[in-house]
Amino acid sequence: MKVGFLGLGAMGHAMARRLLDAGHEVTLYNRTASKADDLVADGARLARTPAEAAKGAEVVFSMLFDDATTQAATFGDEGIATAMEPDAIHVCCSTLSLDQARRLRDGHAERGQGYVTANVLGRPPAAVAGELFVIVAGPEPLRSRIEPALKAFGHRIFAVGDDPVQANLVKLSLNFMIMSTIEQMAEVFALNEKAGTDPRTVFEIMTGSFCNAPVHKNYGKLMVEHSYDYPGASVTLGLKDTEMFLAAGHDYRVPLPYAAIARDRFLAAMAAGDADKDFVVLMERARQDAGLK
Repeated sequence: MKVGFLGLGAMGHAMARRLLDAGHEVTLYNRTASKADDLVADGARLARTPAEAAKGAEVVFSMLFDDATTQAATFGDEGIATAMEPDAIHVCCSTLSLDQARRLRDGHAERGQGYVTANVLGRPPAAVAGELFVIVAGPEPLRSRIEPALKAFGHRIFAVGDDPVQANLVKLSLNFMIMSTIEQMAEVFALNEKAGTDPRTVFEIMTGSFCNAPVHKNYGKLMVEHSYDYPGASVTLGLKDTEMFLAAGHDYRVPLPYAAIARDRFLAAMAAGDADKDFVVLMERARQDAGLK
C-alpha cells in the first residue's frame, strides 16, 4: 500500500519502520526531519509538509503528541485534508481528547473523506517487535481496507464500533487502568519497604502468583528497579491522558474518583521536577509520603 505517516516519536518511528519493513511504500513527515534519516536510508520518502505526505497515499497515519498538533497537521493550510485522494483514509493513532476526536471525525465527514481511529496499546519495544494491540473504530468498509497496514505493527486488532470516537474513549479508559495499577503497586511497594521487605521480593511474589498480567510484570519491574529514565511514556503524557479521561467522565456525567487521585500524583511528580521521567516515577511520590529516602 501507499502509506503516509506523520509523527516519528518513539512509538511513531517504530510503527513507520514496521510498515516499511512489511513492504509498504511509505512517505514520512516529522517536524524534526532528521528523525526520519534512518528510514529514508532504507527506502522511505521524506515529505516537507503533512499535505505532501498525504498526496497519493491510500492510507495516512498520524501519531502526533496532542490535540493541537493533530488539528494543525490535519486541517491546517498544508494539512492532510487538503491533499487526501478521494478514496484515501486518514487513520489517527494519537491519544486525544474526545472533543478533538469529534473534530477529526466531523471535519473529514464534511469534506467527504474517510476517517478511522486506530489507537495502540503497548510501549515502544512492543512497537519495534510488531506486538502492539490496536483498538479500531470507524465504518466497517474502511476498517477492512486498512487492516493489512495495521497488521504490520499490530499483534491483535480489536474493532469496537463504527464511530471513531469509541476507540478514543476505550484507549483513555485502558490508559487510566495502567496508571491506577501503577499507583496501587507504588503504595504496596512503599508500605512493605518501610516494614523492611525489599520491593523486589514483593514483586517476585506478586508476579509469581495472581498479579502476573503484563501491566504488573512490565511496569512493576521498572518500579522496583527505579528505572525512571526508561524510554516510555512521560509524566507529562500521563497527566495529559488522565485529564482527558476526567473530561470524558464530565461529558458523560460519570464520577471518576480514582482518576482524580492519579491526576494529583502526576501533578506532584511534575512539582518535584520529574515531568520528563517515565510515569513509573510515581513510585517516588509514594515512597516520599512514606518517609523513605
